[in-house]
Amino acid sequence: MSRRRILIWALPTLVYTAFVGWYTDFGGPLREAEIATYLGRFEALGFSEERRDRIRRFMTSDTGRQFLMVNIIDYADDPPDVAGAEPGESATQLMNRYMEHMYAELFSRACHPMVMGEAVHTALDLVGVETLATAERWDMGALFRYRSRRTFLEIVTIPETLGRHEFKIAALDKTIAYPIETQLNLGDPRVLLGLLLLSGAALTDLLTTRAAPALPSAQFN
Repeated sequence: MSRRRILIWALPTLVYTAFVGWYTDFGGPLREAEIATYLGRFEALGFSEERRDRIRRFMTSDTGRQFLMVNIIDYADDPPDVAGAEPGESATQLMNRYMEHMYAELFSRACHPMVMGEAVHTALDLVGVETLATAERWDMGALFRYRSRRTFLEIVTIPETLGRHEFKIAALDKTIAYPIETQLNLGDPRVLLGLLLLSGAALTDLLTTRAAPALPSAQFN
C-alpha cells in the first residue's frame, strides 16, 4: 500500500478514535467512593433525605452507559420575578438564562440535545393518570444525551448550575424528567461519524487511485 493510501485511511481512523475516546465514558459504573462523594455534596446542598435516596438509587443502579434524559415541559404563563433576572421576563427568557450556562457545561462533556420541539397538540393518549386535565397539556419536549451518570452528576453539582436552577423552576408550571438507556439509537453521532468518515475515505481512495498515472511498462530489447 502506498504512503498516500495509508494517509487516506489513517487520518479518518485517528479522528474517529479521538472522537470516540472523548464522547464515551470508559470509567464503568459509579464506584462506592464516588457515590458517597456525590451524596455528601447533595446533603451539603440541602437536598432532603427522600430526594437523596432517589438519587442514591439512580447511582447504585448505574451501568456505566450513556443515557437520554426525557424532558416534558409546561411553561408558566405568568412566571414570578427571580433575583438575577429582569422583572417581567417570560418563561422562555428565564429558561434561556438557565440553558446559556447549561449548554456550555453539556457540550464540554460530550452531552447535548438529541431532539427538541414544541408540542403541536394536547396529549392524544393518557392511561392511568388521575388528573387528566393537568397531564394533557404540555408546551415542549426534549431529549438530552448524557455521556454517563457520572458526567450528569458532575454537571448538576456545579455551584453555578445550582445557582441558575431557580430560573428553570420559575419558568415552569410543571415538568417530567426521567432517564432512559437506549436499546436502539440510529442517531448516535459515533455511528454517523463513522459512516461519514468511512464513506469519505473510500471515495477519496477510489478517486485518487483512478487519477494516479499508470506506470510505464518495462521495455525489453
